[in-house]
Amino acid sequence: MPTTPRIDPPFAADESTMLHSWLDYHRATLAVKCEGLTDDQLRERSVEPSTLSLLGLVRHMAEVERHWFQGILAGTDLGGSGLYWSEAEPDGDFDGVDTADAAADFAAWRAQIELARQAAAGLPLETVGKSLRRGEEVTLRWILVHMIEEYARHNGHADLIRERVDGATGE
Repeated sequence: MPTTPRIDPPFAADESTMLHSWLDYHRATLAVKCEGLTDDQLRERSVEPSTLSLLGLVRHMAEVERHWFQGILAGTDLGGSGLYWSEAEPDGDFDGVDTADAAADFAAWRAQIELARQAAAGLPLETVGKSLRRGEEVTLRWILVHMIEEYARHNGHADLIRERVDGATGE
């Protein structure tokens, strides 16, 4: 039985509530997929040549949360590297898990989620981010829809990886 609370999004709500609820649901889904595993199991790769692992997905989503909410929406200068990637290691979020501290990586992911919530709190969906993406303005609405898509896609990966690791299946 998962210990992470996963609240179903409402069937009827205003658009902002709906989008934020779906994003929180998908965030919780990734946490559920990782529950009850050892650090080694979290680091276990899916199938060659892929470097995907559950811990890599968590690290990647920490980067994605940081990029969209801190970098694009809030306009924070994030410098030339991420939490796990650098110019020398552009896939460090996925590739650098072999000796990674899983507890620290989960804490970083949760911290990025909290910063994302703070950055978006109370903003209308039409709010334009303070930084451009590929030379284009991006709204909070677009960011939320993109984040839901990003989590949904990676939660599908997490389903398959988790089943490979210990046979667990589920929503």
